[in-house]
Amino acid sequence: MADFVERSVVKTAIRELAAPIADIATFDSIVQDVLTNNPWGCTPYVSGSVSHDGVEKGAEGYTAKFLFEDLQADEVGNLSAKAEGVAAYNGSVAAILADTALATAMGGDCIRRAGGTQDSYSCMIKCHDPNGEIYYVKFTREYVTISSYESDTIVTAIETWADGIPELA
Repeated sequence: MADFVERSVVKTAIRELAAPIADIATFDSIVQDVLTNNPWGCTPYVSGSVSHDGVEKGAEGYTAKFLFEDLQADEVGNLSAKAEGVAAYNGSVAAILADTALATAMGGDCIRRAGGTQDSYSCMIKCHDPNGEIYYVKFTREYVTISSYESDTIVTAIETWADGIPELA
């Protein structure tokens, strides 16, 4: 019977942020900077006859959390709304806060839980390194993860870039 032979070593690295990213606008600006400026020098590639950019946005999810308070400031209900994009997240937040029928049904005023600081953000970016590797960078409010890479130069490049972004300290 044949044995399995290791062909590669796939790694994961995580940077826990000193403080959560403050808000959706800051989070989105970091992600958009990567997509627009390609700070890691990723290269376009073709896979299955389909052309891909060097960096591409993959799965993303944004969750807003709300609570409903009665006149005595007691919590009488709560709500979470998950959106698959920043525009949908922003639109959902505005619509839920303005929905007086929902607030009446819940029995209290709708407010953002902890002023929005408990909301969660997540965006995965697929990257193609000049060495041919495909790897992923996942951004959340609390950490950045690099996964499915082999070459340590990938982590070095991303770490150097992240060191220049105060929100990613």
